[in-house]
Amino acid sequence: MPGQAQVTSVDEGYLLGVGDRLRLDVFNVPEYSGEFQVLADGTLNLPIVGSVSVQGMTLTQASEAVSQRYIEVIRRPYVTLSLLETRPMTVAVAGEIHRPGSYRFETQSTNLSDALQQAGGITQSANIRQIQIRRQRPAQQVDVLTVDLRQLVQTGDLAQDVLLRDGDRIFIPTASTISLEDARLLANTPFASNATTPIQVAIVGEVNRPGPHTLTPNAAGDDQSQPRIPTLTQAIQEAGGITQDANIRNIEVQRTTANGEQQAIAVDFWALLQQGDLRQDLPLQAGDTVMIPTAIALTPSELTELAAASFSADEMTVNVVGEVVRPGTITVEPNTPLNQAILAAGGFTTRARRGEVELIQLNPNGTVTRRDVDVDLSNNANLDSNPPLRPGDTVIVGRSGIAAFNDTLNSIATPLGVILRLFTGF
Repeated sequence: MPGQAQVTSVDEGYLLGVGDRLRLDVFNVPEYSGEFQVLADGTLNLPIVGSVSVQGMTLTQASEAVSQRYIEVIRRPYVTLSLLETRPMTVAVAGEIHRPGSYRFETQSTNLSDALQQAGGITQSANIRQIQIRRQRPAQQVDVLTVDLRQLVQTGDLAQDVLLRDGDRIFIPTASTISLEDARLLANTPFASNATTPIQVAIVGEVNRPGPHTLTPNAAGDDQSQPRIPTLTQAIQEAGGITQDANIRNIEVQRTTANGEQQAIAVDFWALLQQGDLRQDLPLQAGDTVMIPTAIALTPSELTELAAASFSADEMTVNVVGEVVRPGTITVEPNTPLNQAILAAGGFTTRARRGEVELIQLNPNGTVTRRDVDVDLSNNANLDSNPPLRPGDTVIVGRSGIAAFNDTLNSIATPLGVILRLFTGF
């Protein structure tokens, strides 16, 4: 028919509702045909027969209902209902989502991933393998669809990106345990949390600047090897890096879920450092608390590896005092051995006791350790004669025996010289 509006294609299960615009064609009775909208009470106001309820019906069911009404005035009516324009769609999103609530979409061609993005993205505590969609069916029946978004991301299974319908209720459950693999996978998806919003987390324990820190999203978010949202490494770097007493094998991230429960996520940064296991670089979300415990003991080789890690501090300060050319506080790289710190302070003076220095260290428990270290500037790093230093260590270079004797002699000779000048007049 010339000028007739174009029919909108929907799936067979589409249920009519308020605002849908339909075309009614009654075969051989053009005066009864035309375009009609579903009214606020869920009915169509049709010629001759008046109101016909179509709310919650499929097109096929609505066509049958209209036919039944026209039987009263037309012998064997042949009725066709076509959908010209769909009403705006409203869905609800709840659970592990950043902005739970009701959302309105102007088109019926909205997928699950579209709705999740509109709601701010899924949290890092979400169970993306068991997302539920509760959908209204005719006769007050409700279907529950279970969706595995992991399959969508990993295999491109588009069947998991369900086409939503008006009235759908989406629920994202909380994962019973956090999978490090799923967490990193989720961080790279379009339906993850908003990658443009800074987040605040707390870092406590063995870092150089413990406390709350604001993390900005990763600028290299298009790089699929890097999550789009801040990670644990970025948080530690923001906190000034780990100290040399950090136990990176037992880092814990504490997280509050949507239902108010606490999750504890274990992370092993030693696996990241030794094996390149990127799963350990956990993506974070607002409100996370990162706890880095104190190590009981670390070998010299472990200290060296830690100092070279990207999540360690770039520098540290130590004190070198006594008989060195430039005594005072100096800035050196983490894990700098004692010999190198002495050289950074200008080396020994001619008055220095070169064979032994005193090393004062503040322990994690607040106690102080003092020990004499036999020094040989030609030695490589080792715990006995050239130990690695920690932030705040103090190295004391004493006087040689001859220098001490001369100083004592001078302290005696000086007053005697003054007395002699008093008596001689010189």
